[in-house]
Formats: sequence, C-alpha cells, structure tokens
Amino acid sequence: MVSKRTRRYLITTVLTFIAVTASDRAHVMESSESKESFDSSEIKCAIVLGNDMYSSNGLNTGFNYELLSQFAKTAGRELSIVTAHSGENYLDSLRDGKVDIAVILPSEAEGHDELMLSIRTGDNSVWAVSKEAPEKIMAINSWISYYEKTPEYYSAKERFFNSYNPRAGYSPSHISPYDSLIKENARILGWDWRMLAAVIYQESRFSINSYSGRGAAGLMQVMPSTAEYYGIEDLTDPKENIKAGTLHLDRLQKMFKGQDLDATEKVLFTLASYNAGEGRIADCRNLAAARGLDPNRWEEVVRVIPEMRQDSILEEECVKLGKFQGHETINYIDSILDIYDSFCAICPA
Repeated sequence: MVSKRTRRYLITTVLTFIAVTASDRAHVMESSESKESFDSSEIKCAIVLGNDMYSSNGLNTGFNYELLSQFAKTAGRELSIVTAHSGENYLDSLRDGKVDIAVILPSEAEGHDELMLSIRTGDNSVWAVSKEAPEKIMAINSWISYYEKTPEYYSAKERFFNSYNPRAGYSPSHISPYDSLIKENARILGWDWRMLAAVIYQESRFSINSYSGRGAAGLMQVMPSTAEYYGIEDLTDPKENIKAGTLHLDRLQKMFKGQDLDATEKVLFTLASYNAGEGRIADCRNLAAARGLDPNRWEEVVRVIPEMRQDSILEEECVKLGKFQGHETINYIDSILDIYDSFCAICPA
C-alpha cells in the first residue's frame, strides 16, 4: 500500500512536471523533494548490458554511463557505477537496496513485478528501481524527459550511436565517443591521436564494458595490476581507463629512448610490447640481432618469430623467456595499422 507521504510526493511531482517548461526542467532534480528521493550521499548503479569481449552493447553501456554521471551531478550526489560480469544481473542487489539503479534491457524485467522501469534510454535500455521506491522513478523520469531536450543529450547520442566503423565505411564527423579524451592523451605520447584511437578500437571497439578472460578490462583492456601500478582505481571510467593505458604505453615507449629507432618503428615496438610484454619483444629483437637482422625494424624482427616457436629456441642464450608464438602480436600490429589508415581517410588530422 502506498503511504500518505508517497501519495503526496507523487501528486506533487506529477503536477510540477506538467507545469514547468522544458527550459525549467533542469531544476527538477535540484528541489528538496527530488533530492530526498536519493537519501544517501552516493547513488549506486549497475549497468547490466553484457560485458563480453567487444560487447555488442558496449556503446549503449557507455551512453548510459555518461547519462548516469549527468543525472548524479544534477542531483548533487556522488556516483558509483559497476558493469555486470557474465552471470551477474544485480536485480537481487536492487531488491535488497544494495543498488539504487540497474540499467537493463527491457526484456530482462519481464516477470519481475517488484521493479519499476524508467523511460527508455539510449539503444533500447531502461533504468530499473525497486517498486518500494516510486519517488526514485518519478525523479528519474522527470530528469530524463528534460535532458532529452538538451544539446548535451543530442551530442551524446551522436557520439555514441554514430561512431565510425572502419569495417562498414560510414563516415561521421568523429571517430569515437571519446575523441576529446583520446586527443588529450595522445599528446602525452607524441602520437597522432588517430593512432591511439586505432589502438582503443582494436582493444575494445570503444566498449567500456569489454572484459577478457584474462581479466583485462575497459577501453584499453588494462589489467588490474597495471592499473594499480599507475594509481588507477576505476577501469570502467573512460577517462581513467584511457589514462592507465596511455601511461603504460608511455612507459613502454620510453624504454626505446636513445635507441636507433625512427618515430614509426618506435610506435610499432611500443604497440608490440603493449600486446606481448616488453620482455617478449626484447627476446625477439635480441634474436634478430643474433641472426644478422636489424633489431630496430619491426618487419625484420617479425622474420625471426617463426624460430621463436621452436623448441630449439630454449638453447639460445639471448632469449630469456622461452618460446613465443607471436601470431597474435603480428596480427595485432597489422590490424591497428589498417584501422589507423581507415581513420586517417575519414578524419584528416
């Protein structure tokens, strides 16, 4: 049964929402009544849209992540967001009050009468709250209805759902939803920003919830141990993830400082080290030098990788880490270069 206070709140919210103009709705969440709908200092959210490698819902997850961030900012609340791993639906946590909002596909709510759903967001997703908290869904819907009419919302829709796909050939005015972050971080590396964008596309297809079986996470598929090394705590956060990946690339690139590598080769060896580890690439370069090949040219080093797969490599003193298959790393470099060429074709520097 709905309490007298809740009935009063619902009536007040509905009347307020009807009365205000679109330009005034920015203030809906700033009212004392609206802030009371989330009575703690932090809004706890779970995005449950899948986190497989190159997640098909990755851009929708990123869009809802940005929407939730704006919602919490307008409400004057801190925000914590997790993306569910395979098999985790977080609906139990929602019912138990451990999560305030769960972003789900509408089909996931079927048979769950204990949930209340928001207006649809992004690419066929909804925000679910407990049926015991009608004031939350009213506040959410009021805010979404307002925000959908703002330039910021249209910009986000364009960035997330009209991003460039190098396999399809569609050419919008941007490469990814994260172009500004990528440009900022590319300056740290001294790279063409489109090269860093190609790395991120190769790693995750711009999906913040991509997650590998080895535990690498997010846009740049950063391992938790790597993130910890660079003082990064939230690998779901696009800004934090790209920062962690860039700092790691920068450290690897600096290892080649003072060596006789031109700028292009330095990038290639940095990428190879990012994929395979610096020790593996050092072994390959050492073997190339031992075979009379140029260890400062990637195409020369690739020539010795078939030998790195043989048992006989274990007898080579210059090889410290043993056998190395190398197929993945060779394909990784080739794919990034192809993607980079595509990005350069549709987005001049």
